[in-house]
Amino acid sequence: MWFGTEELTTAADRAKAAVRSTGNFDWTFIALLAFVVYIYANEFQKKNYKGIAAGLALYMVHWFYEILNAVIGSVTGYALWTVSPESTSFILLIGVSWELSMMFSVAGLIMSKLLPDDPEQKLLGINNRWLFAIGNAAFFSAIEIFLASTPAFIWVYPWWGAIPVFITTYIPFFLAAFLLYDRTPKTQKRFIGGLAAVNTLLLVVLISLGVI
Repeated sequence: MWFGTEELTTAADRAKAAVRSTGNFDWTFIALLAFVVYIYANEFQKKNYKGIAAGLALYMVHWFYEILNAVIGSVTGYALWTVSPESTSFILLIGVSWELSMMFSVAGLIMSKLLPDDPEQKLLGINNRWLFAIGNAAFFSAIEIFLASTPAFIWVYPWWGAIPVFITTYIPFFLAAFLLYDRTPKTQKRFIGGLAAVNTLLLVVLISLGVI
C-alpha cells in the first residue's frame, strides 16, 4: 500500500475516539519503558554521548512531527497518519502509539552505531552522513508501506504515502540524528533542549485546549 485511501476514514474515526484512552492498557507499557531506560543507561555508562545525542535528536524531531500531525488532524478532520486502537496499549497522539514512540526513542541511537568514524568520508560520491540518512529513511519508509497494509496504521489521504513520508519525514528524522552526532556537546544540548522545550510547551497548551 503505497498511498492512502479514503476507505479508511471509519477506522480513523475510531482511532480519534481512542486517543489517550486506557481501554487497551497493558503491562507491556512498563516493560518497553524499562528496556529503553536500560539502553540509554548502558550507552551512558559506555560514555557514548554522541550516540545518545543522535537518539535524542531524532526523538525530539519525531515528537515535533507528531504534534504537527495531530494539529493537521484537528484542523482538517484527519491526520496524515493514524494508529489504530486495536494495535496498541496506549495512543499518545493520533499518529503515535506508545510502542512506536519507544521505537523512535532509540532509532537514532541504534542506527548511529553504523556510521563511519570519519564524518567527511564519501560513499558513492555522497557524504556518508547524508547517504546513511537517506538509506535509513528509505528502509523505514519501506516498513511503513507494510504497516499501512495492516489494520495497525492508517493513511486516509490518497496523496499521502510512502514517497511523501520518505522525503518530508524520515529524511529529516535521520539527518537530525546523524548531523548532530558530530556536533559539539554545546550544540547538541542546545538543539535537543530547545526542541524539547518547544515540544513540551506545544503539548501542554494544545492538549489543555483540547486541540490534540
